[in-house]
Amino acid sequence: MDRRSFVGCGVASLAVLAVQWAAVEPRFLASALGGTGVDDGFVDWLEAGGNGLAGLPTEQRRHTGRLMDAQLATVTQLITRGRYGPRTGRRLHRLAASLATTCGWHRFDQGQHADAGRYWETALQSAHAAGDRDLVAGVLADTAYQAIWLGRPRAAADRLGYALTGAEHPTARALLLLRRARAHAAVGDRSACYRDLAAAEPALGRSAADPAPGWCGWMSPADLAVDSGRCLLDLGRTAAARARIAEGVALLPPSRAKTRAIFLSYQARSHLHSGEVEQALAAGTDALALATRIGAPRCLALVHDLGPAFARHHREPGVPELLDRLARA
Repeated sequence: MDRRSFVGCGVASLAVLAVQWAAVEPRFLASALGGTGVDDGFVDWLEAGGNGLAGLPTEQRRHTGRLMDAQLATVTQLITRGRYGPRTGRRLHRLAASLATTCGWHRFDQGQHADAGRYWETALQSAHAAGDRDLVAGVLADTAYQAIWLGRPRAAADRLGYALTGAEHPTARALLLLRRARAHAAVGDRSACYRDLAAAEPALGRSAADPAPGWCGWMSPADLAVDSGRCLLDLGRTAAARARIAEGVALLPPSRAKTRAIFLSYQARSHLHSGEVEQALAAGTDALALATRIGAPRCLALVHDLGPAFARHHREPGVPELLDRLARA
């Protein structure tokens, strides 16, 4: 682990990571690879470290790519060279899937789509090896989201259909249905879109004995509202879309900065569709400032995509300034 891996972490996060690394006794890894067997305490630490890195705020997590890669490499090494029983093997494969998923999202946010796909393929294989059907569904959901982003909604709908056959938790099903609705809206299939939206809302509100899987634990009414609005926008229902997106933006907690930047870009688009340039300018300006602050190229790309629509209103106050900022971002 070279010192450049830590550059950009907040002071508090850096201190925690340093203590964690120092606290791991070298004998754990040596014994795991030397024939004694994988120590459960070491697996506990790896799980805690991976969750800690994934839980950092977006503006800090973007600097921890090397740390995540190192964590995944360690777990992969344990899987391929260590000695362990079936239970520990499932834990290691589940951890590898989780780490590879997070690494994939990091690449996806940076616009490195081929690399993201390779990490998600690794995650899918590891989730299968762990026998975790919900986690398999989660990885498929991520690859489907990428497919929608890259303009392949039919492929996304197919993957989400398969994922729904393995997902049991109601929150997981709500997310999968919502993403499939987005795919259906992108190809103009109104009835399929409305059917999935109608099923997603009660699923999200349904109680369950167990907590939602980690890959969808963040799913909330805010996500349901905004993505429903984006579906309606794709289907030409601009007024209804604008109301749903505004509802979701208002519900979203400040801690979810990256999601807020994406939602604000959707909101700007909905206002542009209605000719409400002043409101679109406010949302687009906020989205650009937030995406720039957290260093999320994927979010910046969404705002850049609004440029041609704003350019049609270049005589409106504030629009030339925003276009200039977009050109320099």
